[in-house]
Amino acid sequence: MAQPLKELTMILNWANTLRKCGYFQYFSVILQKSFRLIITMYKIKSVIYLLLFVLMAQSCKKTDDVAPRLIIRFAFNPTQERLNGLGQASPLAAGNAGQSPHFRSISAHYVELSPTMFTPLGSGEIIYKNPETTAGGDNAIDFAQAKRVAENEIFLSIPLGEINPGTYQYLRISLSYQNYDIDVTANDITVTGTLASFIGFNTYVQEFDILNQSLAINDNVLQGFWAFESPYGMIQGQIPPGGVTVPNPIFSTSPIPQGSCVVTAAFDTPLIIDTSSDEDITITASLSTNHSFEWQDANANGLYEPLLGETVVDMGIRGMIPVVE
Repeated sequence: MAQPLKELTMILNWANTLRKCGYFQYFSVILQKSFRLIITMYKIKSVIYLLLFVLMAQSCKKTDDVAPRLIIRFAFNPTQERLNGLGQASPLAAGNAGQSPHFRSISAHYVELSPTMFTPLGSGEIIYKNPETTAGGDNAIDFAQAKRVAENEIFLSIPLGEINPGTYQYLRISLSYQNYDIDVTANDITVTGTLASFIGFNTYVQEFDILNQSLAINDNVLQGFWAFESPYGMIQGQIPPGGVTVPNPIFSTSPIPQGSCVVTAAFDTPLIIDTSSDEDITITASLSTNHSFEWQDANANGLYEPLLGETVVDMGIRGMIPVVE
């Protein structure tokens, strides 16, 4: 019995080395066949083989499951400070009114970790990019492949080992789509409806759902295209260029292209990516929805009344705070 046990020990040691190196998918079949060979040669009871193999498989699974990852979620905060495009405090403009929408979902086109305030956009560590397409002519975000998430739902989860180690001072997220509820008033009756808006630089849309209704486009839509569904039907529109505020507190040293929606924010403490760490890093990107839906309030009553000619002037996110856990 000593010889087979010795051989079993050798196999386990060898398998454990592979496991530590991350080759979980390659050695399990070899391990199984090796055990079977020893059983055939030395008549070891199958129950011993089964127990050893199950223990090893569970050990591998456990190691694979707990591999440290970077996780990104979104949160929506209606009381978070309201910022302008330069990252400065920004109250509502005179003659305008606003609502803090109730968000249903959001999507992003691009996520980057930036080392310093002088790092040009695109020169940091790009950890996510939504597929793009030229199906509509010009290059555009492919909405059919966009991941849309609700508050606190995981948007991105990648192994830390896939990120270049380093220290990063800024988080940059290019937001592309938002879906939320707002109140609309007509003939002294106020109803809640759902607005879907595309805030990325350019998006190819085949068809999309607002809430219960769908709208077919099969073309590119520019930043600021929106559709609104209420109990009274569906309407769509386009806000003018510049109608999507994109806070970037490092605009003077690292600007973003006109028409993009790369929201930038500093980490409270610089983010350190250490691939030898065995702990997950979770970043919650807290987005300011503080009166982010803004319109010209013709009669100064604070109600959004499109039938009176009141037009939307801004629907951009009003700031971001990355919270690291």
